[in-house]
Amino acid sequence: MPFILEAKELSKSYHQGKQEHRVLDQVNVQIRKGEFVAVMGPSGSGKSTLLYNISGMDRMTSGSVSFNGHELAELSERKLAEVRLHEMGFIFQHMHLLKNLSLLDNIVLPGYQAKKENRSEVNKRAGELMERIGIAELAGRSISEASGGQLQRAAICRALINKPAMLFGDEPTGALNTQAAGEVMDILREINDDGTTILLVTHDVKVAARTERVLFMVDGRIAGEKVIGRYEKPAGLRDREASLTEWLRGMAF
Repeated sequence: MPFILEAKELSKSYHQGKQEHRVLDQVNVQIRKGEFVAVMGPSGSGKSTLLYNISGMDRMTSGSVSFNGHELAELSERKLAEVRLHEMGFIFQHMHLLKNLSLLDNIVLPGYQAKKENRSEVNKRAGELMERIGIAELAGRSISEASGGQLQRAAICRALINKPAMLFGDEPTGALNTQAAGEVMDILREINDDGTTILLVTHDVKVAARTERVLFMVDGRIAGEKVIGRYEKPAGLRDREASLTEWLRGMAF
C-alpha cells in the first residue's frame, strides 16, 4: 500500500537569542494509506511539533514532507492552507469550536469555506455525520449546552466535513473522561475502517492500544516503533494495553 505521508530528515529548530533549540532532529516517518498510527513520548519529546510540521501547520527548518502528492516545503502559504482545508482534518484536545455558533454551524463552516460543494450538500453531509456519530439532536445547541464528549464528537464531524484523506489528532481525548475517550476512539476506529488515515499524538496507553502502530519519540527523534496490528475486538484490549505498556517501559530506559 502506498504512503500517504512521508517525512525525510525532518528538523525543526527555534532560536532563543544566540542559542538554537532543536525540537525535531532529522526525523523520518512513513504513513501508509489507511493506517491508524499513534505517536507517544515524554513531555518535550517533540511529538506535537512533529504533528504540526508534517501537517503543514508549522514550517519545517529542513527536510521534506510529502503528503498525498504534495511537497509541503514547496507550497506557498495560500496553497498550504488549501491542502489543509481540503485534504486534512484536525482534532485537538481543546476543540476550538466558535462560541457564537451552534454545533451544526461549527461543523459546516469549513465546508462552506472549501466551496467544493454547494451549501445544501454541505448541510446534508453535516446532518449525516452528526447522525452517525450520535449528536444529531444537538445540532441547534450552543457549545455551552453540550458535554465535553459531545463537543469532541462535533469536532470530529467538523474534521470530516470536507472528506479529508487524513485526520491528525493532538491529544484528542486528553480532556475527556475514560468513558467519553473510549467512545471517541470507537468512532475514530470506524472512520479508519472506512479508509481514512489517522495519526494521533497521545500520552494515553488506552488510546494508543486502539491504533495499529505506535511511534515513540525521545529528544526530537523516533526512538522506536511497535506494530500491534488492527484492533478488532474489545475483549482483547487489555492484552494490547499490557503489551504496549511493557514495551513503553523498555523504551523509557
